[in-house]
Amino acid sequence: MAKSKLIEQFDLRSRLRFDLNNAHIWLDESRMLLLHTQAFGALRRELFDTLGARRAQGLLLRMGFAAGRQDADLARKLTGAGSPYEVFRIGPELHAVEGVVKANITRADIDWEKGTFNGEVELENSWEAESHMRLFGKGTETACWSVVGYASGYVTQFFKRLIVFREVQCVCKGDDKCVIVGKPAEAWGADAYLDYFRPDNLEGQLQEMEAELAQLRGQLQEQCSRGKLVGNAPGFRAAFELLSKAANSPINVLLLGETGAGKEVFAHWLHENSPRVQKPFVAVNCAALPNELIESELFGVQKGAYTGAQQSRPGRFERADGGTLFLDEVGDLSPSAQVKLLRVLQTGEVERLGGSEARKVDVRVVAATNVDLHRAIETGRFRADLYYRLATYPVVIPPLRERKSDIPLLVAALIEKIAPSYHKLLRGVSDRAMQALMAHDWPGNVRELQNLVERGILLAPAGGRIEVEHLFAGGAPPSAPGAVIDRRGGLGRSEEAGNERLYDALLSEGFDLHTHERCLLERAVERSGGNFTQAASLLGITRRQLAYRLKQSVDGNLEPGVDAIAPARG
Repeated sequence: MAKSKLIEQFDLRSRLRFDLNNAHIWLDESRMLLLHTQAFGALRRELFDTLGARRAQGLLLRMGFAAGRQDADLARKLTGAGSPYEVFRIGPELHAVEGVVKANITRADIDWEKGTFNGEVELENSWEAESHMRLFGKGTETACWSVVGYASGYVTQFFKRLIVFREVQCVCKGDDKCVIVGKPAEAWGADAYLDYFRPDNLEGQLQEMEAELAQLRGQLQEQCSRGKLVGNAPGFRAAFELLSKAANSPINVLLLGETGAGKEVFAHWLHENSPRVQKPFVAVNCAALPNELIESELFGVQKGAYTGAQQSRPGRFERADGGTLFLDEVGDLSPSAQVKLLRVLQTGEVERLGGSEARKVDVRVVAATNVDLHRAIETGRFRADLYYRLATYPVVIPPLRERKSDIPLLVAALIEKIAPSYHKLLRGVSDRAMQALMAHDWPGNVRELQNLVERGILLAPAGGRIEVEHLFAGGAPPSAPGAVIDRRGGLGRSEEAGNERLYDALLSEGFDLHTHERCLLERAVERSGGNFTQAASLLGITRRQLAYRLKQSVDGNLEPGVDAIAPARG
């Protein structure tokens, strides 16, 4: 919905004041707090870990309910006169100024006289959803509990009757957006959801709390059992579920995915969680070896097989006997190597290059490729019969851009893994750095993320956080403008802050207004292709003024900053 005239005319930012001398932040006459979302996130995690999910959700909802009622009273006071609906719509603006969420009312069926309300609100940039995904990743439940409580309290205060909102869509459980719907409490019937709005009886909830904590411990134990595999996104979970089902079987596995998506890590996990864990895990990159060497590396060499073969040596198949052989980039194998590999898979026997003795091997083959093997078969670059041998059990690993909710979990795991090598103890990454990571397209997938995190660990100060400038070698990615505190203690736009920094830089030393003015005039004319009318429009002056300034600038007669001609007519 478009903003009402009341909201457009009433600038909430003008009511927000910063009194740094007295450590006060005021929204009109209400004192506010500016706290780190990561601190709230830590508190949120403590609540879930100590109280259990249900009790923590109820506590967050009731906290938001109290805040919503407070802001409803504030909205009435700030706006004064105005239609009830216009005053009512100040609530989303207040929540946005407070940095909680951008709320867009998409439906509001209101009868002020009868006191009825049915509404729907879409949520954008919810800090609660962002924090929840950062801590827990995507799951099966909604997460914006305090936001739902706020909406319920705000509307309840206006209607003087209990209006209950509920989140029906949430990005934390895989939906495209967060959506909440609200209606009178009695319209929800006997829904147990209403119990969240009532304070808990601690003694009566002990058993439930213990059950929830046991469930949380079980989930944590399940996540820890993944070892070096980190993630909770739906695509990752689907791939991991397939992989785990194959762990205790002898079936050959084909890992499909882009370069850097983590195929070798998946292969290691499969080996370490299989009955072959006590036997060797042998990896070979088929694309990294020349065609004339790949066969000897895979199948071994008999002494005298070729000039320089001074002694016999086993190949990777023999060295992996009883264990797992990981064939990375198998799509790049030469045609002759494909033939021999197919025979080994069919017979379980390998013949060394130049030899005649067949040696029995017991090897589980895990192959991986980023090549489209179906296309390679069509073009004759890959054997169809070999493909069907390797692709008995394909597992597709999603690229990082399709599992961005896993980035916070991956970053935390990478910092924990890499930071000790640099003898550093870090407190994670900043909010701005995390936003930049989430916005990146990740052509290099998890490998690229690992490289950026390692760079960040190197550059970040010990005991601090990794900032966005520590991550990206080319500087911070561009971000959307936002609100900033100006020098007068009020809020301004980030463009204004950038202009102030530019002015400060110009005035730092050796500034010549006359020279800069001449350069600016000439640049405008150049950018307009010599069209004085367009150049004058860029500068916000008339064509006559531009021509006069250029002439005086060249002659050197124009005093800096003084326009000696009146505005042109027309």
